[in-house]
Amino acid sequence: MVYHKTETSALQNKDDSVFRPLYSDGKEAAAVNTLVNLAEEAKLTNAEVKAPGQTILSVCKSLIAGGVAGGVSRSAVAPLERLKILLQVQNPLNPKYNGMVQGLHHIWRTEGIRGFFKGNGTNCARIVPNSAVKFYSYEQASSAILWLYRRQTGNENAEHTPVSRLAAGACAGIIAMSATYPMDMVRGRLTVQTENSPNHYRGMFHAMATVLREEGLKALYKGWLPSVIGVIPYVGLNFAVYETLKDWVMKNKPLGLAEDSELNVVTKLACGAAAGTVGQTVAYPLDVVRRRMQMSGWKDAASVVTGDGRSKAPVHYSGMVDTFRQTVRNEGIGALYKGLVPNSVKVVPSIALAFVTYEVTKDLMGVEFKISD
Repeated sequence: MVYHKTETSALQNKDDSVFRPLYSDGKEAAAVNTLVNLAEEAKLTNAEVKAPGQTILSVCKSLIAGGVAGGVSRSAVAPLERLKILLQVQNPLNPKYNGMVQGLHHIWRTEGIRGFFKGNGTNCARIVPNSAVKFYSYEQASSAILWLYRRQTGNENAEHTPVSRLAAGACAGIIAMSATYPMDMVRGRLTVQTENSPNHYRGMFHAMATVLREEGLKALYKGWLPSVIGVIPYVGLNFAVYETLKDWVMKNKPLGLAEDSELNVVTKLACGAAAGTVGQTVAYPLDVVRRRMQMSGWKDAASVVTGDGRSKAPVHYSGMVDTFRQTVRNEGIGALYKGLVPNSVKVVPSIALAFVTYEVTKDLMGVEFKISD
């Protein structure tokens, strides 16, 4: 028994001598820490990575929300949208529309209630995919820009700045506008048609086919360049001002506008309205130039463009600079702001409704990611 105990003690001493260096060097503790870290990383990875089906579903929901936001916001202000375009392109030799109230009354008297919504079907057909692509592109661009900024600065806690939001909004605007531009060009021509127009487009597809046949493929992209230039401050400022205002209200909580971590619908509408006002005022001259370029070369143009035959030759501009030059030379600098009043009245509720409808729709569909994230 004594010998057995001695042998056991010897074995214990041997085991201790084998394992003692591992404890003394801290290797076992390091190994445990490594395993714990790997487990934590795996847990985080599993939490962050979504199944492909879930990702596709989330993208589809985001696109649907953007489309609904665009359709609702544009239909709500369709009469003012049409009047704005009519004021932008009407012939100065025989103007029919002399302001918002008179213009709306003239449309009602000559065309009835349907006149307020001319071109709105094509506008919705354009704006639904446009808004869907725009909102989704903004989310992706803002995420990519923030990731790149954090990587370059080494600050993993960095947040969006007004400049980064402006850049993301500009990217979103260019992508969405370019993807749907032919429909916007056709919508502009459908909108200015009146009962006295010599040659009616019967709808979006008929208008596209006619333009392709008579003017060529390039005609569908008339005014694209000023649109790209204008969309950078317009959409960029919309998103930048909207998100910056929301952040400011959340942090400062003026007049009790923010409760806990959420803004109420009225506050979001106010932020959206301010964003729309800033964006459209800066970019408006380019919008006028774009519309006039879209009317350029239109055979049998609408009477509002020709001034009821007083300008029988088709309106022609050689490019963006020429359009600016002719407009200012023939009509003065104020012509670059024709239609600004109805557009200002229109754009405030339109942009506000678009932002709020988008976020509310995503909430209803259970999409976690929002533009404010």
